[in-house]
Order: sequence, then C-alpha cells, then structure tokens
Amino acid sequence: MKLMLKKVFLIAVLLMVPAVVSAQIDQFGTLDTVYADLDKINDMTWTVTVNYVNDQRVVGLSVPLKIDAGKMNRIVADSAIYTGGRVDQFAFKGFRADTSIQCVTLGMIANLGPTYINLPAGAGRLVTVFISSLDGKPIESLTVDTTTTSPANSLMTVADHIQGDGPNDTLPFTERDKMQIYPAFVVRHAK
Repeated sequence: MKLMLKKVFLIAVLLMVPAVVSAQIDQFGTLDTVYADLDKINDMTWTVTVNYVNDQRVVGLSVPLKIDAGKMNRIVADSAIYTGGRVDQFAFKGFRADTSIQCVTLGMIANLGPTYINLPAGAGRLVTVFISSLDGKPIESLTVDTTTTSPANSLMTVADHIQGDGPNDTLPFTERDKMQIYPAFVVRHAK
C-alpha cells in the first residue's frame, strides 16, 4: 500500500511541474490583471469595458478578445471608445475587428516619436468596445475570452524600461523579454 501511495504522489508531483513552470510571473511585483466588464445596452447592443490594474509603468498593451453570442447569432465588435480612458494620451490606439472569427484586437502604444508618455501604476478603464448583432437577432448572452489573433497578438503588456530610481538608459537587447508582462484575464458581468 505504501508503494502505491508513493507512486500516486510521484505522479501528482510530475503532473504539477508544467503548471508551476508556466505560472504567470510579473518581474515588477504583483500580477497585473485585465478585466472585461460586460454590460447589455439593449437587445441588439452590448459593451465590453476593458479595465486594467498595474503596479508599474506600462508603454504598450495588446488585448485580443474572442466574442460569442451563440452559434445562431453572428455578432461584431463595431466600434471602440478610448476617450476618457487611462490610455487616452497614447500615440496609437488600435482597433481591429475580424467578423469571420468573431474577434477584436485592441492595441495601445504610448510613444511613436520623441515624446515620453506611459501608463502609470493604477487601475481603471482603458477602452469600451461596442458589440452589435449582425443578423438583427437579439443578443441573449455574450461570452468574451482572450485569444491569440493573427499575426501573433496575445494578451500582453510591455513595461516601461525605466522603473524605480534606475538610470535613464537604453534597455539591453538581452533584457527585453523581462519587460513583457502576461496579465491575468477576468470577465465580469454587470449586475
């Protein structure tokens, strides 16, 4: 019996190794989180408000979303509003909807020139995406999840290369992967 328990324990430990190795790590502190808050405006329109909680300065974000209202109801992310959000001052605020796979890719880049803009540590709304029915059918329920969209857009944020009191210098190429943050993703429904 003891030999059997040892074998079961060993198998359980071996099965847990990949989960521990692939755990999300934030080089700067606590795990960042992207929230997708769903809300129904009317029978044909819903909103997905993307909120972000971070504990370090961020200069880039990629938020690809898979949207679904069931097999018999085609929907589209038809517009997005960044105005008034935490990334309102960013140089690039992208929105790319793909109706064939019912996905939307949101991309935000702080600087495209000599300016020095970043998203400071904090919490709040980044963007609100509007979802509409393509077939004129009411959207009874909406599900949203993160995904990967072409060419390789996954849920990711990029930390500013200057954190804390360190020198204002160029980031070495060998250190660039440490600036990528893979945040947790949480979907919340309006009450």
